[in-house]
Amino acid sequence: MKILVLNSGSSSIKFKLFDMKDESVLCSGLIEQIGENDGHLELEFGQKTVKKEVVIKDHAHGLKLLQELLIEHNVVKNFDELAGVGHRVVHGGEYFSSAILIDNKVIKKIEELSPLAPLHNPVNLLGIKAIDREYPSLKQVAVFDTAFHQSLPPKAYVYALPYEYYKNDHVRRYGFHGTSHHYVAKEAAKKLKKDENKTNLITIHLGNGASITAIKDGKSIDTSMGLTPLEGLVMGTRCGDMDPAIVFYLSKRFKLSIDELDKILNKKSGLKGICGYNDMREIEQSAKNGDELARLALEIFCYRVKKYIGAYCVAIGKVDAIVFTGGIGENSSIVREKICCGLEDSIFVKFDKEKNRQDKDIISKDDSKIKIFVIKTNEEFEIARQTYNIIG
Repeated sequence: MKILVLNSGSSSIKFKLFDMKDESVLCSGLIEQIGENDGHLELEFGQKTVKKEVVIKDHAHGLKLLQELLIEHNVVKNFDELAGVGHRVVHGGEYFSSAILIDNKVIKKIEELSPLAPLHNPVNLLGIKAIDREYPSLKQVAVFDTAFHQSLPPKAYVYALPYEYYKNDHVRRYGFHGTSHHYVAKEAAKKLKKDENKTNLITIHLGNGASITAIKDGKSIDTSMGLTPLEGLVMGTRCGDMDPAIVFYLSKRFKLSIDELDKILNKKSGLKGICGYNDMREIEQSAKNGDELARLALEIFCYRVKKYIGAYCVAIGKVDAIVFTGGIGENSSIVREKICCGLEDSIFVKFDKEKNRQDKDIISKDDSKIKIFVIKTNEEFEIARQTYNIIG
């Protein structure tokens, strides 16, 4: 059974094709510069990489070109071979607590939720509508970034605002990176040799976007991102948690508009705002070379994660493991060390510096009551797996 996974952007489509019989990747790639004069299609399969420069009129045209390329290189005979298509959709609101087979009602609801994710839901729909138009017999499944966090209790998702904003306008914590948190939670349960539904974890997704989730008995009970991905941890260009009154102060002090403030908080803050870099590799190197602002940015980033770990230990009770994932979480031994050092004094985590420096997948000592795992996330496979479960 072959499942195609699509992540559609405004001018691009990331894709990966899985054979669910053996959970193997048949191919992956990127369609980009859609609607421009210098379109680009890249396909990786086996040990080969194929690149094609061509004008790509729209998403439907891009998918047609992809099918032609897959046929040309004997990856598939045609799209009729596919059992279905799984789509990443950022925001499912309160309406979608799991993946769902797409029909016109689902499309309409995703459109209605677009004000909650105006930069993502409309472009996620472009891929869905393109498949529906060109390959109407193909089953499609929407997998939502927010779905895993729909198990949050009201005490974790309701903001202390006038209640009518939640009741009438659905202003609440939704959380994001749910597909990643869900995937690594399952993998951690395997490593612990425990039933997923009896596993308590703190999962930490660290990349240019960063979030942390408290998981009790396999379900998300709290998470750092909120109504939008701006809340929570310090990120590459996002500020994370701060005093909301700073917005009022900046607006009055510098006569800034709402759009200007939005750009500052989402695009010019976080690590980049502090030291000028949002790539952790550059920050680590600059800090090593004596750049005090890079050092400060690194310290703030790690300190914020450490504070959340402490809070979530209290929220969960007994924690089985802490899990690092995402580009920074998987690859930066410096960040992991700064976060984990000192935890033994408060939550009895025994961190192993040598294992961490060797990038082992378990970086806690053998006798640590709480294990520390480094698990490579695989959001595309999780989307494929959930799609398979829906249509299989």
